[in-house]
Amino acid sequence: MSPAKNDNLLTFGGHLEVLRRMLFRIIGVAGAIAVVVFCFKDETFRLLLAPSEWNFITYRWLEELMQRAGIDFHFEEYHIDLIATDLSSQFMTHITTAVYLGLLGASPYILYELFRFISPALYENERKYSVQVVLTIYVLFIAGVLMSYFVLFPISFRFLGTYSVADKVHSTITLDSYITTFTSLTLIMGVVFQLPVVAFFLGKLGIISSSMLTQYRKHAFILIMFVAAIITPPDIMTLVLVTLPLYLLYEVSIRVVKWVE
Repeated sequence: MSPAKNDNLLTFGGHLEVLRRMLFRIIGVAGAIAVVVFCFKDETFRLLLAPSEWNFITYRWLEELMQRAGIDFHFEEYHIDLIATDLSSQFMTHITTAVYLGLLGASPYILYELFRFISPALYENERKYSVQVVLTIYVLFIAGVLMSYFVLFPISFRFLGTYSVADKVHSTITLDSYITTFTSLTLIMGVVFQLPVVAFFLGKLGIISSSMLTQYRKHAFILIMFVAAIITPPDIMTLVLVTLPLYLLYEVSIRVVKWVE
């Protein structure tokens, strides 16, 4: 008898036991990664705090790109201090950051465990689709995370951190605010980058079609610019850097829907 049939013969309590063991394995792997991250404090926060530096690698890339285009452009140097206002805030931030990164690092294993749990209930063709969809979701999420880390967050931090209503008012950012904003923007971009996957399912259900997406391409571009303007600082460079990949995802969504039709 095949493993799939054996799994189907499990009682409700048996399935709960399988789920319980799976959750324990996930917690164990994520916890182990979180402990490693916690132990490598200097390396972890050097990586997390790098986008707050005035000479972050994204700025150097943009300067080099401008110079190759024959434009003498340099970002102004700035320095923003991060502070901790509560006695335990740095320690608690260290713990929560380790947990977040532990879950992120364990995400491939988590997806594997979840797929292994639900796969016995799927038909063979559904399993193939499921593997492709899960891998696509993960790759797009990581792409959104990288987009946030290298583009959206550093430019947002630069603008908001140096913005001042008067010369006598200076910004001093708390560590909690920095990590919270970093996490929120990263999660938002990871979700936004799932547009092709959403389009795939909507196309499968017949709710949208490639012709409809093509017809409203101009409207979608304006909507994408509007969304990008909301989640980014009000400057042209950031707006372009965020709008272009989001619109590219829309074009990919058109191809995806056309493929499933």
